[in-house]
Amino acid sequence: MSPRPRQRVPLALLLPAGLGLIFLVLPLLGLLARTPWASLPRRLAQPGVLTALRLSLETATLATLLCVALGVPLAWLLARVEFPGRRLVRALVTVPLVLPPVVGGVALLLVFGRRGLLGAGLEAAFGVTLPFTTAAVVLAEAFVAMPFLVIAVEGALRGADPRYEEAAATLGAGRWITFTHVTLPLVAPGVTAGAVLCWARALGEFGATITFAGNYPGRTQTMPLAVYLALETDLQAAIVLSLILLVASVAILAGLRDRWVSSP
Repeated sequence: MSPRPRQRVPLALLLPAGLGLIFLVLPLLGLLARTPWASLPRRLAQPGVLTALRLSLETATLATLLCVALGVPLAWLLARVEFPGRRLVRALVTVPLVLPPVVGGVALLLVFGRRGLLGAGLEAAFGVTLPFTTAAVVLAEAFVAMPFLVIAVEGALRGADPRYEEAAATLGAGRWITFTHVTLPLVAPGVTAGAVLCWARALGEFGATITFAGNYPGRTQTMPLAVYLALETDLQAAIVLSLILLVASVAILAGLRDRWVSSP
């Protein structure tokens, strides 16, 4: 296949493209320029930073596992099953992508709070109170992150060749065996990419978390919440925490560049 001929870039497109790139990159450069590199190791070793980082990693991982357990079957349902209202269900699944996170936190409170639709029953029957706990952080992160997984897995399922599943069914494999031994291996790259994006979104979640789980150090204070708190008292600490999240985001994008960034 012959290479594409090099095209001249119109100045009318080059100028706004360059300005757009500068607009996106300049704040990141500003963060790097203001980072206190000399005191960075000492600041990273502070107990508050390590605690927030540990909590963020744990809750983001748990939220991702919850999203995989619930989101992969949901994506399969949307991709493989025709049923009335499928478009509505797909729209509802993607609502957290455009819903303000604070509104999501309020909605979680109205459902899982002590007087919520389900929260009152949970407290009465089992003595379980979810708001302002570590479990609330996991639920808030899963709520905002699951659409990333569902969209990625549904796209992978729609792109997978259904003939392999049909062949497995012809050979006598049941639906569960076909799903676990044929379908999942076929869409494993999509599941992996969706899970990584889901984890990254959960790691950076702020609005729903602070509304539903609060900002309690050691229990619900994740990295984004620690940045918010540090901005009021210690700008250098806020910069260091922001740098950690920036590095994590860049690492995620670098790991997924072949699927999400680069073009053929």
